Amino acid sequence: MASPHSIVTLVGSLRKESFTLKIANAMAKLAPASLRLDVTTLHGLSFFNQDLEANPPADWLALREKLQKSSGVLIVTPEYNRSIPGVLKNAIDVASRPYGKSSFLGKPIGIVSNSPGPLGGVSAAKHLQNIMPGISGPIMGQPEIYLNGVGDAFDDKSELTKDSLKAVLLQYLDAFAAFVEKQNR
Repeated sequence: MASPHSIVTLVGSLRKESFTLKIANAMAKLAPASLRLDVTTLHGLSFFNQDLEANPPADWLALREKLQKSSGVLIVTPEYNRSIPGVLKNAIDVASRPYGKSSFLGKPIGIVSNSPGPLGGVSAAKHLQNIMPGISGPIMGQPEIYLNGVGDAFDDKSELTKDSLKAVLLQYLDAFAAFVEKQNR
C-alpha cells in the first residue's frame, strides 16, 4: 500500500477541552489507513499583519510549510457568533498570503463544523465555504457535515463514546479519503 496522505487538520478553537479538538483527535483515530491526520492547533500563531510579509515570522512560515507539504486540509471549527472563530480566520489569512501564493492552493479541503446546540455550526461552515474558494483547492461538497449535540459525545478522558457521532465521522472520513485520492492522482 502507498504511504498515507498527510492531512493537516486545523482546529479552530484554542480552548483546552474544546469539542472541536476532541472531534479532530477522534477523527485522527478513526481515519482510514489511506489518511494520516495531523491535528494542528493554532496556539501561538501570531496575528496576520501585511507589514510583516517582507520578513514573515517563523510561526507563519511553519504553518505555510506544513500546509504546502500536505496532501489536503481538514478544517474543524466551532461556531462563534454565527461565524468562524477569529483564531481560525487569522490562520487562513496567514496561510493564504502572500497574494497568489496561498499555501492552500491545490489542496483538497474538508470542512467539519460542530456545536453542542442543535444547528451544528452550519453558519461557520457556510462562511468557510465563502472564504476558501480562490485561495484553496477544491472543497468537498458532499457529504456536508454539521455536528450538533456534541456536548455529551465524549467521556472524561476525551474519548468519543457517542456511536451515532462515530458513524457520521466514519462516513465523512471515507468520503474525504476518496476525495483526497482523486485530487492527488
